[in-house]
This record gives sequence, structure tokens and C-alpha cells, in this order.
Amino acid sequence: MRLSIWPGAGQPYADILDVARHAADTGWDGVWIADHFMPNTAPDVRADHPVLEAGSLVAALGAVLPRVRIGTLVYGNTYRHPAVVANMAATVDQITGGRFTLGVGAGWQVNEHEQYGIELPAVRQLLDRFEEALQVWHGLLRTPTTDFQGTYYQLTGAVCEPKPIQDPLPIMIGAKGEKRMLRMVAAYADQWNTWGLPEVIAHKSAVLDEHCAAIGRDPRAVLRTAQALVAVDTPVPPDLRMPAYGGTPDLVKATVEAYREIGLDELIIPDGLLGTGPERRKALDTILGIVKP
Repeated sequence: MRLSIWPGAGQPYADILDVARHAADTGWDGVWIADHFMPNTAPDVRADHPVLEAGSLVAALGAVLPRVRIGTLVYGNTYRHPAVVANMAATVDQITGGRFTLGVGAGWQVNEHEQYGIELPAVRQLLDRFEEALQVWHGLLRTPTTDFQGTYYQLTGAVCEPKPIQDPLPIMIGAKGEKRMLRMVAAYADQWNTWGLPEVIAHKSAVLDEHCAAIGRDPRAVLRTAQALVAVDTPVPPDLRMPAYGGTPDLVKATVEAYREIGLDELIIPDGLLGTGPERRKALDTILGIVKP
């Protein structure tokens, strides 16, 4: 099972680079960056807390970090035209020497759309638009030219050059909806990601298997990745709105083994509960020793 770190983009670049570089130097497998411009609206979070932009971060990290894979977790489709994203992805893959994973999702965070005047369509339209974008990405990143006439996107003899070094560049879809989103994962994705503890991931993974079987695709062709907040040597806060585990190394180990038993391909560790500086590096080393003894 691969092990990757997810540094929050709401911290100075020097701190993001510190945690990412430590992970790269000590044997972790990947670094993921979320695509947001501000915190989600919440009573306990300042809406104006600074957040760095994902595309710039993956390019910067990819240029200076050796060995590890770099990925977006995940680009929101509503924020950029998919042709722009395809060119960004191909460029970062060139920068990293073929180590980029294009993580994409439909888009969802209301306050970002409201503040920037970006349309956030109703769910059905949002998913229709995302499915068209997936077809655009497949065309631009994997074929010489792309012609596409959809409701939301139209391309005529479109090119994306240079192509990624990887052939194909992996596309990961962030998805939790079982009816349609996981069906899109089965049809278009090389990897799948969602939040959840092992029981939730096992259930949704079984649903994904069913969607793959329905279209005649080998379920093993879609890698499974997941994350939850992790606390090391500190109690898990009782009022978290996100899935979380740990508290002691033994409790971390038990949950990691449960992920391994359900066949998870990659466990992603957000750094939100790991502290900062030396404390965070120590927590990373503890987790690494548990997952890859």
C-alpha cells in the first residue's frame, strides 16, 4: 500500500515545502495538493484565511522534489476550462519527468463560487458538465487532436502539446456519489479517491466494482485511494466534521491495517492534525514506520 502526504494549502509555502521535502527524503510515495482558494464556510474557520493556488503549488513542488508522485486532490472542474487543465497537467508532467497524477472532481464549494461569480450549477447539470470534461481530458491528453461537440464544451481540431511524458497520464476522480459519480469513475478513471474510514471505503469500492462489471471493465484497473484525518500521540478532537482516526500509534496501526485488508492501493495522510515543524516531521516518521515498517 502506497503512502502519501497531503499538506494543507492554507499555510506558508515554506511550511508546505518542509513537509513535502521530508516526505520525499524519508520514503513516502506521493504528495497531494487540494484545489481551493479559501476555506469552506464554517463557524470555526476564518473565511479570509490565506490559501495558495493548487496548480502553482504542484508545479513548484514537482520542480524541486525528487522521486515522489505529485497530484491534485482534486481540481474542481467549474474553476477552469478542461482544455486549460489538460495543458496544465501536461506541463506539470513534463516538469516532474512523468510523475504527475491529474486528480479531478465536479466542483462543490459554495463560497468560492459566490465570491468569484463562478456558476455552480444544479447537481444534474454539474455532473453533465463534469462528464463532458472527462471526455475532453481523455481526448487532449491521449490523442493527437480532439474534436468534441458537447453542450458545455466544443473543441475543433484541438491540440495539447507537448503531450505528457506518461502514456497515459493517470486521471484520478474524486467521487463519493454511488449512482453517477462512481459510474463515471468506472468509465473514465485510472484511480478513484474519497474520504472515509475503512468500512465506508470498502462499501463504496464494492459499488465501484459493480459499475466496472456493468461496462465490462476489470475492477482491478481502477486504483483505490482514500484519506481521513490522523492524530498521532494526541487525542482525536471530538467535534471534527471529517472522518478521523488514531490518537495513539497502536490505534493508527489498527486502522492502517484495516485499510490494507480491504485492498486500498494508496493511503493519503492530511497534515491537519499533525502539528507543525519538528512535531509534524516526527508524526510523519511514526506513520511511515507503521505503514512501511
